Amino acid sequence: MNPLPLAFAGLAVLAGAALLTWVASLALRTVSIVDSLWPILFLLLALTYGAGAHWAAPRTALVLMLVAIWSLRLAVHITWRNWGEGEDRRYRAIRARNEPGFAWKSLYLVFLLQALLAWIVGWPLLGALTSSAPLNGLDALGVMLWLVGVVFETAGDWQLARFTADPANRGRVMDRGLWRYSRHPNYFGEFALWWGFYAIALGARAGLSFVGPLLMTVLLLKVSGVTLLEKDIGERRPGYAEYTRRTNAFFPGLPRP
Repeated sequence: MNPLPLAFAGLAVLAGAALLTWVASLALRTVSIVDSLWPILFLLLALTYGAGAHWAAPRTALVLMLVAIWSLRLAVHITWRNWGEGEDRRYRAIRARNEPGFAWKSLYLVFLLQALLAWIVGWPLLGALTSSAPLNGLDALGVMLWLVGVVFETAGDWQLARFTADPANRGRVMDRGLWRYSRHPNYFGEFALWWGFYAIALGARAGLSFVGPLLMTVLLLKVSGVTLLEKDIGERRPGYAEYTRRTNAFFPGLPRP
């Protein structure tokens, strides 16, 4: 089966979802809802690719289940976290740089850009969902990496939510639980999860799809993840400089003295 028509069908579905969410953002006067859209894009992508494959195939069913568990959990968490908080400061900065007319510019600067990035990151899903190759050891490795990623991401989000919900911790640095070993355990979880999907795609003989998790790694480390989040956090939390001296930025490790 030629995967290219299915790949472009996936891109069209993501662009349509981005367009609808952009319309909703105009009514709500905030583009922060794109954060909730991000994990849902991958579920839509997986369902689109799965529709062109054999639903009952073991790898297809496995990948659809893994994507659904991860994306729905993350979408619910992000929506709950952002509920009633107004527009995120990242988007306020983008808005300030692109006025006047940001409401229209946000269609391509934020929403369609997210759709394009999700399409590229999700390339391993295309190979994994459309392959007829039997399951093998690489699929098992992929599931283990996915499990590590989901545990880090879910536990990290839960621990941070509990910490920030306590008024006594206002202005303090979260350095407990998984955050004692990594300054961004949830981002590390995302990294592990997508390389897990690539391992499954590799088992399906779709090795060239490494571009997807590689792009995710760059985004997490250099663009919208660690670099952006830590840009001014030291100004908002005085104890963060000491935290950075003893704690790894991304990959978990024992704290330094």
